[in-house]
Amino acid sequence: MKIPLSLPDIGNSEKKIALEILNSLWLTHGKYNVKFEKAFANYIGCKYAVSLNSCTSALEVSLKALGVKKGDDVIVPSFTWVASANAIVTVGANPIFCDSDIQTRNVRASDIEKVITKKTKALMIVHYGGQPCNMDEILKITKKYRIHLIEDSAETLGGKWKKKKTGSFGTGCFSFFPTKNITTGEGGMITSNDKNFINKCKMYIAHGIDKTTFQRETIKKNWFKEAKIAGHNFRLSNLLAGIGLEQLKKLDRLNSRRVSIAKKYIDLILKNDLPMIPPYTHKDAAHVFQTFSVIVDHKIRDNLLNFLNKNKIGASVHFTPPVHKQKFYKNFKSSKNNLKNAEYLSKSIISLPLYPSMEINEIEHIIKKIKKYFNNKNG
Repeated sequence: MKIPLSLPDIGNSEKKIALEILNSLWLTHGKYNVKFEKAFANYIGCKYAVSLNSCTSALEVSLKALGVKKGDDVIVPSFTWVASANAIVTVGANPIFCDSDIQTRNVRASDIEKVITKKTKALMIVHYGGQPCNMDEILKITKKYRIHLIEDSAETLGGKWKKKKTGSFGTGCFSFFPTKNITTGEGGMITSNDKNFINKCKMYIAHGIDKTTFQRETIKKNWFKEAKIAGHNFRLSNLLAGIGLEQLKKLDRLNSRRVSIAKKYIDLILKNDLPMIPPYTHKDAAHVFQTFSVIVDHKIRDNLLNFLNKNKIGASVHFTPPVHKQKFYKNFKSSKNNLKNAEYLSKSIISLPLYPSMEINEIEHIIKKIKKYFNNKNG
């Protein structure tokens, strides 16, 4: 039995819409971007959304549109994918690394407040693995210090804090990479209630031009294309937007399946008394389990991973090394901060396979192999 870490859920509806769009020959930004954006904003519970080519681009564009510039400080957890920090550096700002909570893997207000400076312009939180951060605490911090809030929600589409979805508290940034809760292959989304901010984002992703090719089709002199800012080409195609729209329709079902699989994992881990700590869910959070991460003794972590991989189980780590320990970031001043939890997590955490189409027998097979590993190790 071979069990991958993750598999996208692609059905007939995605194939049908892709063929329809291919046959239409309108492959660049088009009507399905508009439909996808409206449906996505409505799902998140905010006024506006902008589709683009990745969450990384979403983070960079959001920083620029919020006015973050060279010399500004942006707080970000070190226990995250490097894209979070890269987006800060590429706009010329300074990443200020903060620690994370071991239980939730998320940043806490106490971690954030320790590293706020007079130059802090924004806070980029990361909702880890499907669980929202404690937004009550974080909103108090952003209001107290009057700093922008960016929610890196790449891993937590559909997750809720007290019935309010991630990406609706501040500027939301989402990913549609194949491992995420829905996928377009590559893709991302920005969400906000600020129309002026959204209009800036739209220009930044389309060469600095304030109207798309699709919008210019309905106006006179549609050949007139003037840049108002120096922008990028970060657009999502009409083809991928159509796939995203179909994926969004079944998101709640896919997330419900993820939660069921996670519960089965936790039940079997506890039932078999395995020496690993399953994920913890805060009482005020609705976890959507983009990742199922467990903590084990750091001394055996790599050996257990190798054992699982040799047995065709696609276990992995999210994330190691922490960003502040990576070669490029070691010389940044904030890399010297006390980030002991981030370092502990990166040495002790394992991501086990989880995707909506997983079968119960596959989960049982994984647990059986883990049990075998510990029994052999101890006996």
